[in-house]
Amino acid sequence: MSKEGQENKLELLATKSFNDCAEMYKVVDFLNKYLKDKGIMLGLIKNKETKKLSINIYEFY
Repeated sequence: MSKEGQENKLELLATKSFNDCAEMYKVVDFLNKYLKDKGIMLGLIKNKETKKLSINIYEFY
């Protein structure tokens, strides 16, 4: 719950899949720290079967 008494909501803005990159989590972490104040958050998901990564961009409010 936020200070206003409402739950934060996430809206998926975009998603992109690509081949595995061992240090992509560092890029996502860096961007999340910078974009947090702008209401943007990134998520990184690894598909264990295909070994591909998906990066998701969310807006939260």
